[in-house]
Amino acid sequence: MTGAPQTLLARLRERDHTHGSLLISILVLALPALLASAVGNGVFHLGDLYFLARLEDGAVAAAGATNATLRQGFFLMVMGLSTAAQLRVARAIGRGDRAGAERAAGQTFVAAFALTAVAALAGVLFARPLAAQVVAADPRVLELAIPYLRLTFLLLGANILFQLGSGVLTGAGDAATPFLAMLVSSFAAVAAQWLLAFGELGAPRLGISGMALGSGVGAAVGVVMLAWALFAGHSRVHLRAQQLWPDREELAAVLGVAWQPALHLTARTLVGIFFMALAGKLGSDAQAAYTIGLRFEMLVGMIAFPVANACATLVAQNLGAGRPERARAAVCAAFVIEAAVLFPIAALVFAFREPLAASFAPNAPETARLGAEYLGYSAIVMALYAVYFVSFRALQAHGDMQTPMKISLGMALLVGVPLGWGLALWTPLGPTGIWIGTLAYTAGNTGLTAAWLWRTHRQAA
Repeated sequence: MTGAPQTLLARLRERDHTHGSLLISILVLALPALLASAVGNGVFHLGDLYFLARLEDGAVAAAGATNATLRQGFFLMVMGLSTAAQLRVARAIGRGDRAGAERAAGQTFVAAFALTAVAALAGVLFARPLAAQVVAADPRVLELAIPYLRLTFLLLGANILFQLGSGVLTGAGDAATPFLAMLVSSFAAVAAQWLLAFGELGAPRLGISGMALGSGVGAAVGVVMLAWALFAGHSRVHLRAQQLWPDREELAAVLGVAWQPALHLTARTLVGIFFMALAGKLGSDAQAAYTIGLRFEMLVGMIAFPVANACATLVAQNLGAGRPERARAAVCAAFVIEAAVLFPIAALVFAFREPLAASFAPNAPETARLGAEYLGYSAIVMALYAVYFVSFRALQAHGDMQTPMKISLGMALLVGVPLGWGLALWTPLGPTGIWIGTLAYTAGNTGLTAAWLWRTHRQAA
């Protein structure tokens, strides 16, 4: 791209985040992604849950358990790749090496195509055994989960490409294009789900299978928009077909970074998978209640993550440009923004936990009661996210992938899982034990990660 940017979108894409107002840089990077998560993902996840609650009995548990376990587990590899792409692209952009940024982006997509093939094969070949072993024990829920799981994994490639394209553009300093793509794709997904799940406007009525198909349609719309930016030269990273051929050295470098953030995220997913399975053993009401709470936590996480992502891009670009003091200032500013946004949301969820839970379980009073109880614990988890997300993303941008990974795994295996399991099965608390285990894991994880970031900053000062 040459010449002075003329449009607002072009100016946002081309902004130099190693100079100028730090506040403007944070807003340019965080605000579009924050709006995308709050509006786009909010529309999709709450709409998805609303539709599921009005389908067959057990649809919420079947889809929620599939997404919170197997799909989320697979996406750990995708998130690891996205983190690697974002940080390698950001460092290259910071030191003025656009060719290096494009090589990293191209090899990220090479890995993405391989993951797409693996996901599709898993959906075709192993839908029934995977659903039976991980998703549900209730035969009614299991029969709904199998077609949903199969279609979800067959169509997962669009979600993979969307996630990685967003990571590449964010690393290059362009948060506006992923925002627009997320917004359009979320509304497209909800519209397609409404049409296909309920047979509206002459479409076939596919029930829970229509929910999976609609999600895939929405993601595909977003991929088209991101591909236009990356391949048509509308971004600092201009991809070409030859960059999608395997480059052994660069591919190894990307994968060498990707496995550590992937393993780090494994811990939270292991907690979710374990507790979802445990909740299933305690009954479908407990599993549906856990699903409701997780959806709200995921929604708030999707608000917290864009600010943390903006912080990571700023830290990586400024470290690449040799400006560590600006990188530290970006971390402090991100903490303030996260607290200003997440603390009020957490307070509102706590205050209105009962009507919120009841709205997603209109015909299941016990699910609503347990869901409201869990939302009380979830509100504290949401407040802790204001510190946790910025802390671990800032450490990753500094090049420290291992410490947040070790803390997260240690807290999951030594605190969260054993505490939740013991309280749920060996005390009268039942499902409440799961809620306590989740909160204990998040609190310990947040405290240790933030303390390590403080130590890193003091040593670098």
